[in-house]
Amino acid sequence: MAVVVIGSMRFPAGVMGDVRPHLARLVSETRKHDGCVEYNAAEDVNDPGLVRFSEIWPSDDLLTAHLQAPHIAPWRAVAADFGVSERTFTAFNATDPRQV
Repeated sequence: MAVVVIGSMRFPAGVMGDVRPHLARLVSETRKHDGCVEYNAAEDVNDPGLVRFSEIWPSDDLLTAHLQAPHIAPWRAVAADFGVSERTFTAFNATDPRQV
């Protein structure tokens, strides 16, 4: 089984230049240390300030550990400092992950 997470966070469009280095650090640290299969973040080209996330985790336990990893609290603080106004994430269990 794998866990697939789809999410988004909304920032004021004018702060994205300041958010990007922190977002890049979050993605890099997660990919290096948290045991994920895939971890991606991208700005929506049609909706300035909206960052979309896609994640694949081998297990619920690794997803839970990621949420408690040392680099997550600083990211959440930065997001709050830069005015994140929406945060929506949904996790799905994928019992037969495959490419289509």
